[in-house]
Amino acid sequence: MTVWVPYRLEGVLEPLASRQKVLVWNGREEPRHDPAEVEFYVQPYTFATNTIDIISKMTSLRVVQTLTAGVDHIAPAVPDGVMIANARGVHDASTAELALALTLASQRNIDGFVRDQDDANWSFDRYPSLADRNVTIVGYGSIGQAIHRRLEPFEVDVTPVASTARDGVRGIAEILEILPSSEIVILVVPRTPETVGLVDEEFLAAMPDDSLLVNVARGVIVDTDALMAEEGRIRAALDVADPEPLPPEHPLWSRTGTIITPHVGGNTNAFLPRALRLIRDQVTRWLDDEPIENVISGSTT
Repeated sequence: MTVWVPYRLEGVLEPLASRQKVLVWNGREEPRHDPAEVEFYVQPYTFATNTIDIISKMTSLRVVQTLTAGVDHIAPAVPDGVMIANARGVHDASTAELALALTLASQRNIDGFVRDQDDANWSFDRYPSLADRNVTIVGYGSIGQAIHRRLEPFEVDVTPVASTARDGVRGIAEILEILPSSEIVILVVPRTPETVGLVDEEFLAAMPDDSLLVNVARGVIVDTDALMAEEGRIRAALDVADPEPLPPEHPLWSRTGTIITPHVGGNTNAFLPRALRLIRDQVTRWLDDEPIENVISGSTT
């Protein structure tokens, strides 16, 4: 049994150093060991294609552990029957922080003040608050719940929305009824066939004037053309885009009332300690013949 992990076996990962066949491959150089022997693969935290293409050489593979919350980038390369486990919980704090930061920055015109500072322009005016707003969180997994917790001190009314309704959470089938009173909509759904293009002309048309759309999910959740058509009526704060990376000539860069960050929601220094603990715990479970957690697809036995 061979396990590949992307970080050196020290610190949090030191307990794995005494286990047989736990090897290190960070994806930045050619592997020094035979990928055909790998049964448990922790993909390095990157979208680099070589870390995905190598899966085709892992003929003994049984588990792929990602360090991302979404697995849409790697799932097509994973053979049927191989478990895929995601990094649920690793990105909650960082992504929730950015969702809140983007919301506050847009509501309080922080991006406008930064531009004014370049011109030494003192632009005193009144801007919308976050307090007293109706906020809808579309996607209520661990990150959506983390966003909700961080919003609570800001005196807002939060409506959680998930794929199916449950106690205290509305179902996505109700979204067009919810949107007319949603002054801020935060997207944190995974990419699935059902969520691609979820935010289309009809979705945006249901949002009120001067409302804010925050996307920390995946760019393809939002129909970019439909969002461009609502320029001047709906503001946007986007950590992801479609296409991505966003080409320099793309009109989304200059869209009025829009803040763009380059898909950095989970990429802070809060990531590594949480990722290392996840790797240690998941690999240990596997080596001890215990069920691993966060399984997205494939058998758990």
